Amino acid sequence: MGREKLTSPSTFDRRGALLSLTGAAALSALPKSAAARQALEGRKGDALSLESALRALLHRSSSFQRLGVERLALHDKPDIAAALILALRFGGATSAEDVEATLRRVTGETEPNGWFEWMLWQETHPEIEPHPSFYAIKRDLFLSIDPKFEAFLRPEHLRRDNAKIRFEEVTWGGVRKDGIPSLDFAEVQGAKLPGDPQMISAREAGYLRDEDLVFGVAIDGDVRAFPLRIMGWHEMFNAVIGGVPLALAYCTLCGAGFLFETAVQGRAKPFVFGSSGFLYRSNKLMFDRETHTLWNQYTGKPVMGPLASEDIALARRPVTIAPWADWRAEHPATRVLSLDTGHRRNYGSGVVYNEYFSSRGLMFPAQVDQRRAAQKDFVFGVRTAAAARAWSLKAFEGGRVINDRVGALSLVLIGDAAGRTVRAYDRGEREFARDAEGRLVAEGEVWRRTEDALIGPNGARAPRVAGRLSYWFAWHGYLGADATLYDG
Repeated sequence: MGREKLTSPSTFDRRGALLSLTGAAALSALPKSAAARQALEGRKGDALSLESALRALLHRSSSFQRLGVERLALHDKPDIAAALILALRFGGATSAEDVEATLRRVTGETEPNGWFEWMLWQETHPEIEPHPSFYAIKRDLFLSIDPKFEAFLRPEHLRRDNAKIRFEEVTWGGVRKDGIPSLDFAEVQGAKLPGDPQMISAREAGYLRDEDLVFGVAIDGDVRAFPLRIMGWHEMFNAVIGGVPLALAYCTLCGAGFLFETAVQGRAKPFVFGSSGFLYRSNKLMFDRETHTLWNQYTGKPVMGPLASEDIALARRPVTIAPWADWRAEHPATRVLSLDTGHRRNYGSGVVYNEYFSSRGLMFPAQVDQRRAAQKDFVFGVRTAAAARAWSLKAFEGGRVINDRVGALSLVLIGDAAGRTVRAYDRGEREFARDAEGRLVAEGEVWRRTEDALIGPNGARAPRVAGRLSYWFAWHGYLGADATLYDG
């Protein structure tokens, strides 16, 4: 397949909110009765009996788990693979070995071992349609974790013909609905409420260290900074900046923060987003609070729910990651998110996700070709309607300037690997470089960099282009074989 096998991660406490995955969410839909036992022991080919057997694998009772395994011995089609993989994560330890043996028998595969590797296998086998009972089984399981998940899991939206992603690959991320609370500013809510997040001046932000990274946003003179050490606990803000309704979606698992315009033509009001608690290929699924549709935060498109069939793509705005000292020096009038967010969290430097960020492994399954880059190497990607290209963050060591193209779009990229900072601009036919004094020049003329554009002589402009800084696995998962990489 041209892909390297990923290593299963060690157990990881996701912001202290990860719920037990063994037993705590087990279904208790099958009573210990003669009727249930009779259903489990039904004749071969009986659809209801097969569904009961699959549900039994998720039951608290080890005797029911064994009955389920015995009934599944009569079934030899791979359509039960998705339910079996689900049982490897959420079922009882009593039946795990037998469940895996059944998986090997019905799929003919021998290499995958454990839930993580079987999920990778499932990602590469979209041709296998799940047994019809799978959708109800997985839905009921998720509702047993949090009944509020029902808002996302209407039965009519789960099947392949009504969704843009496969329900088999939707993974629970370890928290309930809004378990990672978004930061919703007063201008979005329509009124200031007690506990609303607060912005303060740079002078007042004594809690920040110079090296702390921030998401920097500058629109029409409204300049703000959102420290990653705070946003890692919230993963989403909804605000109006420079008169533009916006949401920043920060997927800590894929190392990416995307800034979206939330006003969409034809809709009466802007969307307001939150974190669903679900993932797709180790990528955050956000949701809008109006329709409770699930959205892929990497693409800004709805993928499951009432809006999945509509042709909607949120417009993207540039957002800059930079060390606080650099952002503050360039934007002394910036406002910055205070520790007064309305929530009690440990917002210290290097606290949230420290173990994950410092490791080379993934917490959740996602296929990735690691022949060109390690799965958690940072890349900066730009995609147009016709082409896409990514540049390794390492290529920007020393503040390097890179002139390149993405399809018909000519770009100049200005970055600093040490600060995880990359900005892209539409350079037209110009070639940019650093002169002996470190200034940005094109055709012998000095240009000035701003967040909106590069400004040259006589008011010439090279407008900013929105890009994506993320781990390589997320960019590769987004584009697959088309994920080209410049590594310098």
